[in-house]
Order: sequence, then C-alpha cells, then structure tokens
Amino acid sequence: MKTIALFDPIREDLERVKRKMRQAAQTEHERLTEALQHLLSSEGKYIRPALVILASRFHPADEDKVLALAAAVELLHTATLVHDDLIDGSLLRRGLPTLNATWNPGATILTGDYLFSRAASLAAETQNVRVVVIFSQTLTLICGGELRQLFSGQSRPPTMDDYYRRISSKTAALFATSTEAGAVLSGAPEDQVQALRNYGHNLGMAFQIIDDVLDFAGDEEQMGKPVASDLRQGIVTLPALYFLSGGNNSGVVVQVLNGTRRDEPAVRAAVDAIRASGALEAAIAEARRFSRRGQEALKVLPDNPHRQILFELADFVVERNR
Repeated sequence: MKTIALFDPIREDLERVKRKMRQAAQTEHERLTEALQHLLSSEGKYIRPALVILASRFHPADEDKVLALAAAVELLHTATLVHDDLIDGSLLRRGLPTLNATWNPGATILTGDYLFSRAASLAAETQNVRVVVIFSQTLTLICGGELRQLFSGQSRPPTMDDYYRRISSKTAALFATSTEAGAVLSGAPEDQVQALRNYGHNLGMAFQIIDDVLDFAGDEEQMGKPVASDLRQGIVTLPALYFLSGGNNSGVVVQVLNGTRRDEPAVRAAVDAIRASGALEAAIAEARRFSRRGQEALKVLPDNPHRQILFELADFVVERNR
C-alpha cells in the first residue's frame, strides 16, 4: 500500500484498515466482489482514515472501533468516487479504468450504493450514537452537494460562494467528519473535538483547491486522468474563477466553459490562458490560507507526535504535486 511518508508511524494501523475494507468487499456475488476488489486496489493516499486514527490519539480510545470508523470513511469516499465517475463520464481514475468504463450505469450505481451500505455498517460498529449521527449527516451533505451541482445548470455564472459551498460539501465535509468522529471516539473534551473538526474542514478545503489547481497544472501520467477534466465538463473551479474575475471574461476559456467549444485545441488554449494569468498562484495562496487556519486550530490540543503529523500534513496538502 502506497501512503504518504508522514503516515509511517501509523502505517501498521492503515494496513489493518485496508484489510478491514477488503473484508467488507467480500460478497455473495462474484462479479461484484471482483469489482470492489478492483476499486480498492488503486493506490490512494488514505488521508481520511489516517485523520480518524490521528484524531483519536490524543486520549485513550478503543482501537477496534477507531479502525472500523477509519475503514468506514474510506469506503464512503470510494462510494462517492464511483458515483462521481459515472456522473462525469470519467473513464480513468488514478490511472486505472473506472467501473463505468466497463459496466452499465445501473450496475455501477448499485455498486456505489453497496459501498455506501457497507460504510454505514462499519460506522455502526463503533456503537457510538454521536459518531453514527455525524456519519449520516455527512452522507446527506455530500449527496446534497452533488445534487446542487447537477441541477444548478447554466442559469447564472457561479460565484466564489457557490464554489466554496460546493467543495465544502464535496470534500471538506468528510475530512471534518474524520477528525471530529475520531476525537469523539477518544472521549476528547468538546473544545478539542471542535478544534479537530475545524482542522479537518480547513484541511479539506485546502486539499480540494489544490486538486483543482492540479487539474490545470498537473501531469496527466502522475494524476492518472486527463488534464482540465473539470473545464471539459464546464465546471468552474477556483483557478477559472480567479481568471474570470481578473477581467478575462471573453475568449476561449468562456467558450469551453459554456460548451460553445470543447475540442482539444480549444481546451489546450484555455488551459494555457489560465496558467499564464496568475490564477493558479492565487488559488494556491488561498489553499495555503485554509491550511494555516487548520494549523492554528491544532493549538488547543495536547502537544504530541500525532499533533505534529497533523500540522505537517496541512503543509503537505498544499505542496503536493498529485
């Protein structure tokens, strides 16, 4: 399993999480089991389960329940990716074919639904009502965010507030759930629970902004998907918003976003225009502001090696190149 080097002190725990996820992927349907094993074979960063584990390490916690929750959040994340890939028509994820590249939409949706149900079952293994409530509220928030994006249409140009609301529900919600619920399982005082939730939210916001930057600046081979995948679908992310707010509201970028042109030369020209405008640098600076807020939230926690990992992780998500 390839994970971030920062997570070396908890690598054995993450291996146990992965084994638990594989056990949850065993079904009575051979093809479904094969599909789930394929989904879980891709080398993710395992940031969300690592956050659960690290957030639980400031006070004594039941290790089995922590690992069950860590597996639950990663399965929930995987389920959202299955549905996202189908909605977006994506054929590649982390360099591997997506499920909808080979299965029909009905089978793909049901596979995502199955993962949602297994994630909920694992969350219930914590036997903690507050954790289960947090988990269910997060699922509702994620689905609501996807529906909002799907039904928003082209009635008006998206604003910065629209963007922040979208990535808050799309990404930051599950980061915040991971840290908050991990803290709850450890019996942490309420101020520390809220501090860890704030940390997770800000980390998730920074993470998604950098993802959106890499969609323009990243290497296709490293990312395992085409450059400008959001732009090709007309999805306006922070770099495009900065580009447009700078007075660059005409030309090929607008044509690609509104669907007037989606040919490869137009997409490449739009990417080059955004790269040359300073919009990527502005977006990175915004991600760094969220990262710093997350680090500030950690100050109320006991000073131990796990807090240091969380602190350094906030820098890592801004500096990463994939």
